[in-house]
Amino acid sequence: MGDRMALVTGATSGIGRATALELARRGLRVIVHGRDESRCRRVADEVAREYGDIVPYLVADFTSLDDVRRLAEDVRALGHLEVLVANAGRYMRYCDVTPDGYETTFQVNHLAHFLLVNELLDTLEASSPARIVVVSSEAHRSGHIDFDTLTCEHRYHGYRAYANSKLANVLFAYGLAERLDPSRVTANALHPGNIATKLLHDIAGVGGDFGRSPEEGAETSVYAATAPELAGVTGEYFVQQRPHRSSEESHDLEIREQLWRVSARLTSAVPAGR
Repeated sequence: MGDRMALVTGATSGIGRATALELARRGLRVIVHGRDESRCRRVADEVAREYGDIVPYLVADFTSLDDVRRLAEDVRALGHLEVLVANAGRYMRYCDVTPDGYETTFQVNHLAHFLLVNELLDTLEASSPARIVVVSSEAHRSGHIDFDTLTCEHRYHGYRAYANSKLANVLFAYGLAERLDPSRVTANALHPGNIATKLLHDIAGVGGDFGRSPEEGAETSVYAATAPELAGVTGEYFVQQRPHRSSEESHDLEIREQLWRVSARLTSAVPAGR
């Protein structure tokens, strides 16, 4: 992998941590992102102990779009970026609104990544060939984008909000794929599986050990980020390292383009020429 740089958002636990460690094992220089500095440092130190490479870590809370902009600025300062794994995710049982005024699940899972990727597109294109990997979920099949209720609905339901955000992830990956030259930057989405993480426990509302391990959950993310046979492959949705057809709504061009426009407006992102 040479001197290739990879940013993994939400890399301090679960699938994100497993993804960061595996990418480092494969020779990428990994940027560890999280919202807690001590946890970021712990994972960065773990990479250093395991693979003998001191890796940078960057702290940003995705409930703040200003934090996302600062994260992008810090990544740009590193000079190049070949892989961006949009992994960070949140599930909220009850309605919560960020300081930016948006429902927390929608902002953390979709808007923050929309802004981050658009802020880093020039860096990714200059580092080509580069890959954007968006971690979605099969939950997206239960999602629906209602542009009148992107903040907290009158009858908020945590799982519905999560499913909607995961649908937005797939729509975003497809929107990127349409806008980018696949010989320079590809964009794909994926389902990691039902993984034994805190997020899955929160969604299911139960404790105990169930689901696959985070390491197994990271397999498809790592595959999408590194597999040689995926060079130039873009606009796909992967499950267990194989392309699958995503939900019908995720292929609705009108919804896809409206979501892009609304997301650009809500984040004040200006995807120049896109």
